[in-house]
Amino acid sequence: MITSIWKAIRNGQIDPVYVITGTESYFIEKTLDLLKTKLTDGEPEFINFDLDEVPVDYVIEEADTIPFFSDRKLIIAKNASFLKAAERGKEKIDHNLKALEAWLENPPSSSVTVFVAPYEKLDERKKITKLIKQHAVMVEAKALQANDLEVWVQHEAKQFGKHIEKSSAQRLIEMAGTNLTLLSSEIEKMSLYLGAEEEITDELIEQMTARTLEQDAFKMLQAYLDGDISEALSVYYDLIRQKEEPVALTALLASQIRFMVHVYYLQKKGYHAQQISKQLKAHPYRVKLLVEKRQQIPEQRLLEVLNDLAEIDLQLKTQSGNRERILEFFLMKRKQARKAGIAQ
Repeated sequence: MITSIWKAIRNGQIDPVYVITGTESYFIEKTLDLLKTKLTDGEPEFINFDLDEVPVDYVIEEADTIPFFSDRKLIIAKNASFLKAAERGKEKIDHNLKALEAWLENPPSSSVTVFVAPYEKLDERKKITKLIKQHAVMVEAKALQANDLEVWVQHEAKQFGKHIEKSSAQRLIEMAGTNLTLLSSEIEKMSLYLGAEEEITDELIEQMTARTLEQDAFKMLQAYLDGDISEALSVYYDLIRQKEEPVALTALLASQIRFMVHVYYLQKKGYHAQQISKQLKAHPYRVKLLVEKRQQIPEQRLLEVLNDLAEIDLQLKTQSGNRERILEFFLMKRKQARKAGIAQ
């Protein structure tokens, strides 16, 4: 749906009123950028309002004012909280919704007004919500589900004239994370590097993708749990060279373990990936990676590691000396334990 709206905007079919709803900032910003690009004939006129700070009357008044430097001006009204459910008496601004309802019946063609409602749900019971859905173009900026994310990466690569296999798209997401703005930037960077070549390969992804601290910590933890201590130590040494603090890394590892425990607990209760994602308020792709693991780590093992990390955290905060060694010895202890198990 959102792609058809973008296509219409690119073709110059621009409506007087839009409502962008949802929490995916990439879709919000891209929609606004497309509108700005198409409305830059002559001297561009953009006006921004924060509806947490000013009443909607200001937006209506500005929209009804003829633009000075262009045929149409763009008005962006952020935080349209009157479209969502709110506790009575806790509204920041008293908006004149009657005036807005009347204005929506016949908005001026000399302006394009965009209400941004960055919320998961609108209050469908409200009269203003029903009316605005009748008179405005509704743009859903919702976070992509796990499988859709891989398809989106492939589609985004196609926009740059490149091709990426599904497995490579998965690798890119694993390395760069699920932020669409960052993913798009990485795809654009690799596309420029490739020039006339078309294929975005695993090798190129490994070579050029800037990994996040969270992704590196997850990679280190996964290697540790899988018994690949050489890989875990390699990632750890790399993070230390980047001046990452052992205390922060320990906290990050513990956070990852707690997340895994919650995911596996809900999975045992019969929840599917999408339900788990909603319950834990986590990105669906992050949950999908864990749910699809063929050999899950026993819950008891995860709790033991979590307890070990708590002890490491205490040591890091109370002992002086070379703190990098404390977390390093924790990683190496697994290797020694495995050797002892084999010897026995």
